[in-house]
Amino acid sequence: MKDHNEKNTGIKKNDKRGFDWLLLLAIPVFLYFISLLVSQQVYLNQISREQDAADKRLQAATDVNEALRREREELNDLNHIERVAREELGMTREGELPYNSAKKQ
Repeated sequence: MKDHNEKNTGIKKNDKRGFDWLLLLAIPVFLYFISLLVSQQVYLNQISREQDAADKRLQAATDVNEALRREREELNDLNHIERVAREELGMTREGELPYNSAKKQ
């Protein structure tokens, strides 16, 4: 005698369950994709750290570049050149007498 469900669907119910080959194939594929995701995340984290380090080096180089640009502009300024010559080198203009302070010695 057929089961009530078998009459309506026309499908025989298989009481004997066989080995599920699809599951056997799906598990390694799933594990492979999980390992790919993990390795990609590790790689992206490494790239992110390298990007941060490169940004810091770029900022430091930009700061040095700006300081050098300002110094170059000062070296082209005649007032700055005269001040350095007088204060650091002790130079005077023609006809001026040098004045030495006792504190500098």
